[in-house]
Amino acid sequence: QVQLVESGGGLVQAGGSLRLSCAASGRTFSRANMGWFRQAPGKEREFVAAVIWSGGRTNYADSVKGRFTISRDNAKNTVYLQMNSLKPEDTAVYYCARDQDESSRFLSGQSRSYGYWGQGTQVTVSS
Repeated sequence: QVQLVESGGGLVQAGGSLRLSCAASGRTFSRANMGWFRQAPGKEREFVAAVIWSGGRTNYADSVKGRFTISRDNAKNTVYLQMNSLKPEDTAVYYCARDQDESSRFLSGQSRSYGYWGQGTQVTVSS
């Protein structure tokens, strides 16, 4: 059974940085694409970033390009989201997600492609 546990959220001033972590257990992590999504109050969940199972390719939402970096350590079964130059509009609950397929070469930004989700971690950016 797959379990995803996010950590690293918190309160930060605009312009600051946070690093989110997602620890995965269960089925083989190293063969699954991983993604980060976020949901702000009153808004739909939106794609933030994704990394392919090998770590060799990434994809980002336009709103975070150049500020956020997704990475993974398959030896530690962990995926990270480094968030720099944070803005108040980045305030949301951030969710880690695992692709429902393994060894996929398609790096999806659609939540329906991800079959496993963490419980989320709150990120609040003050102005």
